[in-house]
Amino acid sequence: MHFIDKILRREEFKSRPPVLVDVGASGEIHKEWRPIARHSVCVAFEADDRELPNVRRRRSGFRELHLVQAIVTDKRDDKAQFYLTKSPFCSSLLEPDAESLREWAFAELFEVERRIELPSVRLGDVLGRLGHSDVDWFKTDSQGIDLRLFEGLGEKIVNRVLVADFEPGIMDAYKGEDKLFSIMVFMNDHRFWMSDMRVCGSQRLSSEVLKHELGRFHARFLPYILKTSPGWAEVSFMNEMRNPNLFTMRDFLLGWVFAVVKRQYGFAYEIASRGWDQSGERVFVEMKHRALARLNAAAFRIPVRYLEKMIMKISSVLQ
Repeated sequence: MHFIDKILRREEFKSRPPVLVDVGASGEIHKEWRPIARHSVCVAFEADDRELPNVRRRRSGFRELHLVQAIVTDKRDDKAQFYLTKSPFCSSLLEPDAESLREWAFAELFEVERRIELPSVRLGDVLGRLGHSDVDWFKTDSQGIDLRLFEGLGEKIVNRVLVADFEPGIMDAYKGEDKLFSIMVFMNDHRFWMSDMRVCGSQRLSSEVLKHELGRFHARFLPYILKTSPGWAEVSFMNEMRNPNLFTMRDFLLGWVFAVVKRQYGFAYEIASRGWDQSGERVFVEMKHRALARLNAAAFRIPVRYLEKMIMKISSVLQ
């Protein structure tokens, strides 16, 4: 990652470091941010105080870290009602859809333990107070309101975001939630392309049947016993960066870094080519060469990956 460090130490980033926004910041630092964290400003939001100690402990290493304990909404209210569920990772501004969830094995994770009122903020207002007019990488796991938070940034900021990560629902888990299909339409209309998708889910089996008719063994090994159906997805979009009036040399440099971090080496080459066409800076020639080098290096790993897959298939048959 030496060359990435070299780019992010350039003059373009001294006064305008990469700005990473994380809404729902529980758990470990986002793994794709690790190579760029020490050069970046992270603005993280976590409303559930049960997870705050973990966030503070695991979020060191950024150039700047701003941890905001508040609900992020698209409204201008000072307070918002928040549903604390059995699992902190399912807590939301939206009420869980208990009627729809009852048919799914993981329904109890969404059981509401209590409703509380918490301070609420608008993302744009917080960024303004911190002196940031743009977001470079937007990541949210807001349990049902991902799209409305992203839209709430406003067209000017949205069109300049380089990477946006969401975790929208596919099934009905919350009342009035933003779904995957809505995000896909919105991002397509704003000239983003989907670079990654990981589909997650649960088993279509009533939690009551699981608890009273089957038992602990089935509950523990249910993902291996019963087919998992799509419930939500982790999706990532990258800005196509086709409008030369929107993006500066800094943006093309950072877009290349993000593409390499995400192992999208073909897109990295594409961005470097646009940066060269727009600026004529020699650094973009080196960036093109390095993108090609990454592609060539990946080509030599094909036999190893193929062998690993064969071993895994054989092992699964013998189990």
